[in-house]
Parts: sequence; C-alpha cells; structure tokens
Amino acid sequence: MNRLFVLLTALLFSWAPAYAELRVDITQGTFKPIPIALPFFASDGSGEGAKYAQMIPDVIMNDLVSSGLFRAIDRGAFIQGNGQYLTKPQYSDWRLINSEALVVGQVTDLGDGRITVEFRLFDVLTERQIAGVSMTASVNDWRRVSHKIADHIYERITGEKGYFDTQILYVASSGSGKAGISRLAIMDQDGANLRYVTDGRRLVMTPRFSPNMQQIVFMDYGDNRKTPRVYVMDTKSKVQRRLGNFNSMTYAPRFMPDSETILMSMSEGGDSAIFAMNIRSHVVRRLTKGPWIDTSPSPSPDGRQIVFNSDRGGAQQLYVMNSDGTNQRRISFGSGRYATPVWSPRGDLIAFTKMEGREFYIGVMRPDGTGERLLSRGFLVEEPSWSPNGRMLIFTKQSYGQKGGGNRARLVQIDLTGHFEREIPTPGNENILSAAWSPLIP
Repeated sequence: MNRLFVLLTALLFSWAPAYAELRVDITQGTFKPIPIALPFFASDGSGEGAKYAQMIPDVIMNDLVSSGLFRAIDRGAFIQGNGQYLTKPQYSDWRLINSEALVVGQVTDLGDGRITVEFRLFDVLTERQIAGVSMTASVNDWRRVSHKIADHIYERITGEKGYFDTQILYVASSGSGKAGISRLAIMDQDGANLRYVTDGRRLVMTPRFSPNMQQIVFMDYGDNRKTPRVYVMDTKSKVQRRLGNFNSMTYAPRFMPDSETILMSMSEGGDSAIFAMNIRSHVVRRLTKGPWIDTSPSPSPDGRQIVFNSDRGGAQQLYVMNSDGTNQRRISFGSGRYATPVWSPRGDLIAFTKMEGREFYIGVMRPDGTGERLLSRGFLVEEPSWSPNGRMLIFTKQSYGQKGGGNRARLVQIDLTGHFEREIPTPGNENILSAAWSPLIP
C-alpha cells in the first residue's frame, strides 16, 4: 500500500475538561446521534484547492453519518458565512441551529500536484477547539485525506480508533454455470475506488487480507472449478502462488496475526481438519483430528487461541482451542447451527453466522460462549467481518424475491449494538460474497 503523507502534524490541540467533553458512548444499546455541522472548506479560490474544498467535506460527512453516531446539519441552515469561522466561530450561531460539533477547514493548492488540508474540530457547547490536524498529500489521495480526517473526528468524540481509512475485499460474482465469473475486488470502505484484482476466469472464494496488508489469501477452484486450493497473492505485484502441494482439497484460509502463518482446512477421506502453515518455512502443523468436519478457523488478536466450527457433536457448533491445537472445547450451546466465526480485533467477542429453521442470523458472543446476541436476520445473511476497531461488522445479505434486484446478495454494515444497519453501495448487479474488512491501511 502506498504511503501518501509527506506531512502529518498535530495542530493547536486544546482539550476540554472531562466534565464538559463532547463525547458519545458507543457501547450503549441506544444513543442519540451528535448533530454536527461541516461547511465546505475554505481555499484560495484557484487551482485544485477550490475543487477539493467542496469534495473533501462531503466524504468526511458521509463517513461520520455512516457510523450511525452523527447527524449532519443541512448546510442551508448555516448562519455564519463561509470562511468566517476559521479563526473563531460565532458559537451562538451554531447553537441556534442545534449543532453540538463544528468542523472547519482549509485546502491549499501547493502547485506541484499536492494539497495541504487543515481541519479544526470545535465543541460548540463549551466553545472550545478540541482537535486539529494539517496534512499534505498528493491530489490523487484526496479521498484518503478525507477518511483520515473522519478518523480523527471519530476518535476524538468516541474515544475509539476510527475505521474509515480502510478497504473491503470481496468476491464479485455474476452469471451462473460455466458462463459465470467471480472476481476478487477491492474498494474503499465507503464503496469508492473499486478495482478488480483477478480476471474472473477461475472461481475464487473467501479472500482475506494479511494483518500487514501485504498479501491476500483466498480459495481458487482451478480450471475444473471442482477442486479448491489455497492461494496467496501479493497486494502490490498481484503475483499469485499456490500454498503447498497438497493432494487434498484446501479451503477456508485465514492469516494468523504474524502475517506469516495461514490457518486452513484440509479434507482427507471425507473428513476435514485444521492445519497451520508457515508461508516462509513451509512447515505444516495439524491442529485437529477426528472423523468429522472442522473448518473456518479464526485466531484471537494475540494469536494464542483459535475459534472454529465443527460437526463433531452432530451439528455445526463453535469451538475454541489453543493455537497448538490443545484444549479444544465447545462454546456454542444455543439452538440451531453456527458457522463462519471470526474473532474481534479487540479480543472481546466472536461474530458468527447462525442458522435456525428457515432464518439466518448474524450474532456475537464472548469467547467463553456467554452473552450471545443476534444483531441481524434474513433469508440469507452470512460471513461477518469486523472493522479494525471492533465496533462494526460487514456481512452479505440476500433477500428472497427482492423487488427490482431479484435475490442479489448485497454488502451490509451494522454496528455492534445492532441498531444501525445499512447497505454499502457496490456497482452493477453483481452478487457480493465473502467480504472481508481490512486492517487500517499503513
């Protein structure tokens, strides 16, 4: 991933006392979104600056509103004139339109293909500047600048790391049978900057980023579309290589936190076990063994434990084991079947797909199996993936006979409380499968 910033400096931080801070507690089940005003940024009125002074605030606001924690105040309601608030806002004007937070900024065109973007965040109620940053970047990276500013605002107000400067990796599927194609696709978390990284000639599934963002691991069904194998792709060169020379089918891959070890399932005689392979040394370790199907391994953030699903008890349930395969124990005991578990980056929860009757659910539980909560349900909802701050989930959702779109699988985002679900826009009529959220981009 390209490193875009030649300058990133803190600017004029002024912190409000703890009793007066503008803050939202995102751990609560219900909350009222913070009304936030974000005028177009100021500029010198020439060159690239004027253009980006309007586009950057729109991206920032879209990020903040998409989290469900902020409510945009219509710019038509603003009283104070554009540019008059850069040094000192007229706080009474902003309180009059019920704004609690105000973001102002300025874009300067440096004339060499770069822009400098400065922003300041004000607490309107306490009349204090509470954050500010200046960034210099290529004009081609203006969207990343926008996402990073949104991350700063989110973190300052929630106390949690932002997640807007991230990407989503997924399988874009269209057509059916031999005429169907499935391509690996990467886009920004807001649906922008889509690009395909495979050509669609081979069936691919379950792509996952490495924690260092340098590689992608995925399943490739080969030319006959019948024998899945695990492949690794370099994110810069797009060079692919098959992982190992196993005779058996390999599938459900995922990186360990070290970015050098891959967990995967391998089938042998109708049964499947979980293996770990170091992609540098090629050393392979078998972690589970038995006359059953063990699959979908996902490591804890510290790499000490692994959650997986297994039918060893007669139906698919979730199990946790140590990273060396010892101490295997069942953690799911609810009705129905459980699948596709994934450990939160915070380590406190495990997300999963649940199937009960004719309904599918996306849920979370603690690593010991307690505190199960179901966040979303539908005709087909599956394969959750966490935002890097552990506060949001994405998953695919398919609605039976949905008007205008058939039953196309769409990409959906939901917060940890289950109170804010929205569709993330993707182009065309492609089915979205096996979506995975990236770590923060280096």
